[in-house]
Amino acid sequence: MVLGMLFTVCLIVSNIVEQKLIHIGPFEATAGLLLFPVTYIVNDLIAEVWGYRKVRLIIWNGFLMNFLAVFIFRLSIWAPGSENFTHQEAFELVLSNTARITVASFIAFLFGSFLNAYVMSKMKILQHGRGFSVRAIVSTIVGEGVDSIVFFSIAFSGILSVHDLIMLILTQTAMKTGYEVLALPITNILVKWVKKREDTDIYDDNVSYNPLKIKEL
Repeated sequence: MVLGMLFTVCLIVSNIVEQKLIHIGPFEATAGLLLFPVTYIVNDLIAEVWGYRKVRLIIWNGFLMNFLAVFIFRLSIWAPGSENFTHQEAFELVLSNTARITVASFIAFLFGSFLNAYVMSKMKILQHGRGFSVRAIVSTIVGEGVDSIVFFSIAFSGILSVHDLIMLILTQTAMKTGYEVLALPITNILVKWVKKREDTDIYDDNVSYNPLKIKEL
């Protein structure tokens, strides 16, 4: 429950701060980079301990809560402001995205998150439970890579050149994967502690990887 809440909060907050561009060394990135990779770390942890079924539930819950947040943001922007509220333009600038960016974000999140969970689950079976660090990094490269490809392709095709799109995709994937690598010692400790605390270590034998089977818990 706690990890599910953390996953959802990180997703929603990341999408809010995504609009700000920041510098990380010589690279330009969005402020969402500061927090969004945490969703993949939590995804890895849930998939590792409780299996694909639980992470599928968490992903769809995160998706629906993010959709709810966007709906409330839009409703708040459209609602007539009080004469005492003088920051409508700033409020709208921070909390609104174009429809294209919103759709790109939603689709990229689903593709990236489910692929991340799938790779984690399959590799755990193939590795007989050993080598968590390897599958955590591989699943992140796949998930974050696909997330970046889908998001930037939908959001910026026709706006940026092919070269700039490819550079953005490669840079974002590399930095997000680097984030995961830096956090890996802490993630390893958490995985071991949660497995011991919950007395659970699920292997996804005979599980359906259909993302739509949300009733199969």
